Amino acid sequence: MPKVNRMGQAAFLTDADYLKIKSHLISSHHKLIFDIAWWTGERLGAVVQLPANAVFDAKGKPLDYITFPARTRKASPDGKRQTRQVPIHPNLREILREYWNAHKPNLSGFLFPSNNTHLQFQTADDALRRALVKAGLEANGISTHSFRRTLITKLSRRGIATATIRKITGHQDMKSLQRYIEVSDDQIKEAIATL
Repeated sequence: MPKVNRMGQAAFLTDADYLKIKSHLISSHHKLIFDIAWWTGERLGAVVQLPANAVFDAKGKPLDYITFPARTRKASPDGKRQTRQVPIHPNLREILREYWNAHKPNLSGFLFPSNNTHLQFQTADDALRRALVKAGLEANGISTHSFRRTLITKLSRRGIATATIRKITGHQDMKSLQRYIEVSDDQIKEAIATL
């Protein structure tokens, strides 16, 4: 998806943008994929490959952490992949409970199964593109990576230390993490006003 006039960076999503996009997603599976991306900041490629037992216990209760296995995650510049665990936000916990009650996923399989494997990234990307068109947001530079950028930027704007954000996101170095943090014009004005 093109990142229109964004110099290769995915657009930041406001809460209103996200709710608008979500309202145009048809499938409950797609809604959960994007909810997980929204609340964890994980890349969609790892979200669609989530094992169900990385999210739910044997009784269908959401775990305290979602575990994204190393094999599903993007490799760092040195070629290493690392498992990432993210605490489950209370809002996501409730969404997961509702999903379990409606779908009862097979705990020995993928959370988003499709044709004896997991749902493919392209399927989720296509769902996002369709939702963006329906929401009238297709020209805003929003992509699947916007969810990761948004979580990181929101944490930064709330004063969370960069080292903590790095621990949450699994970034190996600060330089690559810093590229995700979007600084608004209002933040720049507020910073100058403090002088």
